[in-house]
Amino acid sequence: MGFRRVLAGSMAGAVLEWYDFALYGLLAATVLGPLFFPGDDPVAKLLLALATQGLGFVARPLGGVVFGHLGDRFGRQPMLVITFAMLGSATAAIGLLPTYADAGLLAPVLLVVLRMIQGFALGGEFGAAVLLVSEYGEPRRRGFWASWPQAGAPAGTVLATLVLSVIGSFTDLGDWGWRLAFLLALPLLVVGFWIRRGVEESPVFQAARAGAEKAPRSGVLEALARPKSVLRGLGMRLGENIAFYIYTVFVVAYATNYFDFDREDVILAVTFASVCQLIGMVGGGWWSDRVGRRVAMLVPTAALLVWAPVFFWLVHWESLPLLWLGVCVGAFFHGLLAGPEAAWIAELFPTHCRYAGSSLVFQGSSIIAGAPAPLIAVALVDGIGAGAVVAYLVVTMVITGVAVLSSRETKGADLSEIR
Repeated sequence: MGFRRVLAGSMAGAVLEWYDFALYGLLAATVLGPLFFPGDDPVAKLLLALATQGLGFVARPLGGVVFGHLGDRFGRQPMLVITFAMLGSATAAIGLLPTYADAGLLAPVLLVVLRMIQGFALGGEFGAAVLLVSEYGEPRRRGFWASWPQAGAPAGTVLATLVLSVIGSFTDLGDWGWRLAFLLALPLLVVGFWIRRGVEESPVFQAARAGAEKAPRSGVLEALARPKSVLRGLGMRLGENIAFYIYTVFVVAYATNYFDFDREDVILAVTFASVCQLIGMVGGGWWSDRVGRRVAMLVPTAALLVWAPVFFWLVHWESLPLLWLGVCVGAFFHGLLAGPEAAWIAELFPTHCRYAGSSLVFQGSSIIAGAPAPLIAVALVDGIGAGAVVAYLVVTMVITGVAVLSSRETKGADLSEIR
């Protein structure tokens, strides 16, 4: 029961995290701009709404540093509860905000503050979720179990899309439906908080603290004292993170602005691709426990490298079935790559700085790779052409392959013995 509760608590946070991300992204493009930002230019309103989404990325590394330090000093379990409470409360609070018509400039200011709180909490939330599952789970199945918090991304995306579809079927999202979508974070918060409150501290962390003569200095400094591990982790995440945003965010703008695809059709394709992604993540984690992390990540890295030009070729046919094929296969390969990643990054660092090191890798890569990826891809395709985006994907996948090849194999390793 103890491990099942750890897994459920970790998944609850991961799903809520990505539910908010997908929900905000979908609503920013249609609803939030006119509601929260003044002016007559609809494009300016859209850009401002999307900019507030980007602010969450800015706060994530700071949250990773703060909670990484606290998690390595005081334990994973308290951070699991604190970050989840902050995340869920801020998400639900967005649903209660006054609009610009009601409160003037106070409305966008409050929206920005809540987005920053969300990003700050997210910076520490994912590290706690992955580490507790990794440190609780049996070593021979660690890749499989650690892939489940990773799978919270596609699960949250699917949930957000379904929620908006259901709400939009009986009310206007621009009226009060958007509020209901954010307020639905409350049930997730209550259930997830109850689950996480009952989770015991990681046995690996408890054993490390019991055997230590004194509390470690800053886990962040300890992790940074291992630059090879940090750089390898960032390298692993580089291509994976960029591929995720190309196949889930950039593709919507690319297919609708440069080709004759309907936006709703593309979003539906991306939603179904998220299911393929989830299957790939869990399957990739399971496979890495059998063939090793290196092989399980090199194969999808090579597959994504080859699929990049094929994907753009399929989109250029302006056929909806071919678009579905391109997005779904790309998302599945991405899932295969991301699945083993969670366990392997946790295995890069010793216990006394594992939280900080993992958070630096996960959140640092989000800033340098994930956040700018859609903007870079749009700039490349607009200025040079689709071939430039293919080259962007290929180069970053090569970097990920080099990082994977240069890292030691840790399948089945005892986390308490990693130095």
